[in-house]
Amino acid sequence: MTALLITIIVLALIFDYINGFHDAANSIATIVSTKVLTPFQAVLWAALFNFVAFFIFKDHGVANTIAKTVKVDFITLPVILSGLIAAICWNLLTWWFGIPSSSSHTLIGGFAGAAIAHAGFHSVNPEPVIKTVSFIVLAPLIGMLIAFIVSVWFINSFKKGVFPKLISISIILCVFYVLSAIIVNKQSTLIGLKTQVVEGQNGVLITDVPHKSDAQKMGFKKGDWVLALDNIPVENERKLDKVLTTYHQRDSMHISVERDGVMKQISTVYKTKFASHFWQTFFYGSNFKWILLSFILIVMASFALFLSSLNVSKATVWFKRLQLVSSAAFSIGHGGNDAQKVMGIITAALIAKGDIGSFEEMPVWVPLACYTAIAAGTMSGGWKIIKTMGTRITKVTPFEGVAAETAGAITLFVTEQLKIPVSTTHTITGSIIGVGATKRLSAVRWGVTINLLWAWILTIPVSGLMAAIVYWITRLF
Repeated sequence: MTALLITIIVLALIFDYINGFHDAANSIATIVSTKVLTPFQAVLWAALFNFVAFFIFKDHGVANTIAKTVKVDFITLPVILSGLIAAICWNLLTWWFGIPSSSSHTLIGGFAGAAIAHAGFHSVNPEPVIKTVSFIVLAPLIGMLIAFIVSVWFINSFKKGVFPKLISISIILCVFYVLSAIIVNKQSTLIGLKTQVVEGQNGVLITDVPHKSDAQKMGFKKGDWVLALDNIPVENERKLDKVLTTYHQRDSMHISVERDGVMKQISTVYKTKFASHFWQTFFYGSNFKWILLSFILIVMASFALFLSSLNVSKATVWFKRLQLVSSAAFSIGHGGNDAQKVMGIITAALIAKGDIGSFEEMPVWVPLACYTAIAAGTMSGGWKIIKTMGTRITKVTPFEGVAAETAGAITLFVTEQLKIPVSTTHTITGSIIGVGATKRLSAVRWGVTINLLWAWILTIPVSGLMAAIVYWITRLF
């Protein structure tokens, strides 16, 4: 590693640390304002689950999107350095004034701005930038809508009658159905191969084998023509998919391929670290993430079934307990989304230096370091922003805190799966506005909200301009 690369990695982790204390308020503002935990207890709670996200989010799709913000040919170490310096400066500036701006948009704006200063607008990949910019609007709106729906659901659950209970039972059944569908769909693509069928040719052509994937471990290579698996002819992708769906239940598999014009027989042994198929499926890929989110929703729906039998004081006590669960879920989503953004920057730097050839070759120390840094930053807190998020937008009760954090967690989990880097700040702010709107729109302090909107809109262009200026300054040395 060169001194410049080491500097970039250190600055990236510093940015991650700053992101942690800058965004600490996102996951703990409501739990502090409702006095469920003290500020000190809350930051420890949030930091713990920020790091737990390391074990839950494994595909690193958000990191991949960030790394591809700038086209590979135009990614240089000075570009990354300039983007990071600008992002750190903007983050510290907004933190000082207590403005909950988006660290992710700061990072993307800085990265893109430095690249534009380096090689012009054609150096930027429009797709990830458009996706990110569109979710400046969509993320808070989605959070707001889900929070509003969850709040209305809880409010109606206080009423005695059959209909509210039917709603809760329906939610439980829907969660089970969607969960089973997601896990089944995941199993059909466990191996990670990309394939193509060519008319007039036997078998299925392997067009891509992800680095360190199960497919690579089993012996598949790019360019292979797969003819048979365990003596079962493979005429099309559907047949290949059907056999591979059950590969993780087998001890071994015999693969017949044509490689470089030569027929080969590969006998591969697939061993799992889990004692049973149940635990392997439970922890494979994104399954654990969806099982965890489903468990939280089922717990809340089960609680809603009995809500009408509780008086106000008992219901408040239970909502405070539930808020520990919902805030933990949001902290996991925060860690999983935001740590990946820095992972993308560090990986881009490693690619630019030539230490690795592609994003798929990212070394394991990168995610470990990023999750550790954001957790450490969260423990440092961000008291100015906590005040804005927890009290100045709208007064928050334990029941509303649960609704807001649950909505935020759902939004973050889904957007991470879609590989879209969203702002946890925008998401939880939209969610808090959503629960405030169930009382009346005047309960939301729109003056504060509009000021936040201006900060969000300005984040990408201002950080981009700052990065361009920093890049031009670095060229003088």
